[in-house]
Amino acid sequence: MVQSISEPGPAGLERSCGPSHGDWLRAGPGSDGIERIEAFFSGHAYDPHRHDTYALGLTLSGVQSFDYRGCRQDSRAGNAIVLHPDEIHNGRAGVESGFRYRMLYLEPRLLREALGEEARALPFISAAVSSDPRLVRAIARGLQAIEAPLAVDEAEDIVLGLAEALLALDPSAARPVGSRHAQAASERVRRFLDAHLERVVTSGELEAVAGLDRFALARHFRASFGTSPYNYLVMRRLDRARAMLRSGLEIADVAAGCGFADQSHLTRQFRRAFGVTPGRWRNLHRHPK
Repeated sequence: MVQSISEPGPAGLERSCGPSHGDWLRAGPGSDGIERIEAFFSGHAYDPHRHDTYALGLTLSGVQSFDYRGCRQDSRAGNAIVLHPDEIHNGRAGVESGFRYRMLYLEPRLLREALGEEARALPFISAAVSSDPRLVRAIARGLQAIEAPLAVDEAEDIVLGLAEALLALDPSAARPVGSRHAQAASERVRRFLDAHLERVVTSGELEAVAGLDRFALARHFRASFGTSPYNYLVMRRLDRARAMLRSGLEIADVAAGCGFADQSHLTRQFRRAFGVTPGRWRNLHRHPK
């Protein structure tokens, strides 16, 4: 639902009292410590203000201009934005056509928890506007399907991706971490996930299997298998879903049999992984060219 910018926005957002016609802002479902918004402004957007969170965003169209740390910043379509907690900034359109963007507000405690012993301090990114591919991908991951609910395990995966991308841009904040028993722990988790594809698997269960906290486990699992436990589980469920779709089962039954919350959840994940909906994928396999 589109929200008028004259109405109260998400907590911590300061608003201009003079909106232009056609400006809008909507809040998407978030998670504990995470807020997500999408907005469009054709002129003045925000007066000077500050957040106690990280503000991580993507400019979708136009030019998003703001003043930050004493300099004017201009973010164009495809650029990432990183604003640190307690840093004053404002917002306005840099072109007459306005700008559209999405932003994720992340509480620093989540970033600190995700980094764990991998970092001595929270990373600091001096460039407010960036085109770094890894950072852009990590922020986009947190802002895609903004209208859909954000599951706990998905939110944790998003936070870890953001933490790793930010730390990569500030190596001075990192410190070496030992990985003793990491490969064996990751293998135990992989086998556990394979054995429980049809049900919800909690972070607590994986921590117990691995003997590691969830973020340390995610880092070591990625090093061993090239992806996070969350993504691994989703892809194995999708492998099973494709097999069930080939057998002719209804999509809703496939979703229930593969551990997805409902048919729409399966459809979102399937399309994200393969670029088509389950129904279209099944039809293409029924009628090959």
